[in-house]
Amino acid sequence: MKERLSVGLLQADLMWQSPEENRRLMTRLLDEEGLGLDLAILPEVFTTGFTNAAHELAEPAQGPTLDWMANLAGHRNITITGSYLVREGEHFYNRLIWMPPSGDYGVYDKRHLFSMAGEHRTFSAGKQRVVFGCNGWRCCPMICYDLRFPVWSRSRADYDLLFYVANWPEARVAQWSRLLPARAIENQAYVAGVNRVGIDGEGFVYVGDSQIFDSQGEPMAENVGGETIVRTELSAIKLAQQRDRFPVLDDADEFTLKL
Repeated sequence: MKERLSVGLLQADLMWQSPEENRRLMTRLLDEEGLGLDLAILPEVFTTGFTNAAHELAEPAQGPTLDWMANLAGHRNITITGSYLVREGEHFYNRLIWMPPSGDYGVYDKRHLFSMAGEHRTFSAGKQRVVFGCNGWRCCPMICYDLRFPVWSRSRADYDLLFYVANWPEARVAQWSRLLPARAIENQAYVAGVNRVGIDGEGFVYVGDSQIFDSQGEPMAENVGGETIVRTELSAIKLAQQRDRFPVLDDADEFTLKL
């Protein structure tokens, strides 16, 4: 396991329903501020913004955004992750792609669909919680609304970094800022949350507040606001020391999820 992991959160002002423009935007942000990153985390639905127009905008599983991620990750020797709209057969997914430099990618489909915006009427829910590797670090991905459901993200001592990609509107940003450190404390892991900025095509305002917390819920990175990359280095030694000093997960309840 690499002692340090350099993580960057791409807090971007997404172009409404414009995949090609948003891919160019992510490339530009990485060109300007992404030097030295091991892991770049992009927002939820980073090619379109939060929309239910899946019939028009969803890509095939082997589509242009997957190719773009593979090329960028391989060229820059960086792991890139974020979600976008994908179609498989008759089903649509809000799907996160985990793309390492090798191109041997993995997927996580959003488990908790935001029914208050009708997401459940268009998309199929994911059924599998996954953990991916990056330089020996174990990384568990979640998508936006998943943040409100702590059982789904509960650590089985199987990850070091829990991260959320989101389009989380300004109206509920106080809950975002409270729940992220709570997930860090209860799971004794680093927690990162990347959120977009700007105004989407439905008129919803997003202020970002992308954040990274250590396993005690303490903030690790300064967010200057606006379109930026929020970045920090995670320490494996500090995480192990905190877990050794206070091994709270040894006393955690056992449970089984029914899907």
